[in-house]
Amino acid sequence: VYRLTPRRALVQSVDVFTPVVDDAYAFGEIAAANSVSDIYAMGGKPLTALSIVAFPIDTLSPRIMNRMLQGGVDKLREAGVALLGGHSIKDREIKLGFAVTGVVDPRKMTVNSKAKPGDVLILTKPIGTGTLSFARQIGRAPAAGLAEAEASMRALNRAAAEIMTAAGVTTATDITGFGLAGHLGEIA
Repeated sequence: VYRLTPRRALVQSVDVFTPVVDDAYAFGEIAAANSVSDIYAMGGKPLTALSIVAFPIDTLSPRIMNRMLQGGVDKLREAGVALLGGHSIKDREIKLGFAVTGVVDPRKMTVNSKAKPGDVLILTKPIGTGTLSFARQIGRAPAAGLAEAEASMRALNRAAAEIMTAAGVTTATDITGFGLAGHLGEIA
């Protein structure tokens, strides 16, 4: 967070992911939705993004990379975020993410460190998508569960962020990567 004025600050975040689904377009959507979620979790409005792509161009079709990026671009457009450019590298493993810049009123910004005993915990999406993603990798995930998890991961957190900000929430986090337990540990 970089304060510009007493009522306006830049908020920046970067997230990079390995594929959690088999469909390249859906993976791009998920990577973009997760990347803007950090801005939403702080009560901010995401404005711009830069893409970060690692791809084994020597062994996989560039069409796969194009579909990933198209999914990301379309999800960013849905979020009202302009993709300004990006960077790609040749790598053995596919990775995709976005560096996102937004704005926030620092007086209303939510952080992960203001929780108090007695506060109510509200989850805006189902938990367990990480567990299902891992189960998919080892061939143990039910198809219906995977479809629901994918739909949840592709959905933007914009509406929840707008409600959170209007309600005056002071503590929030974006539960990805570390799962619920990891993020609750940070909040506690």
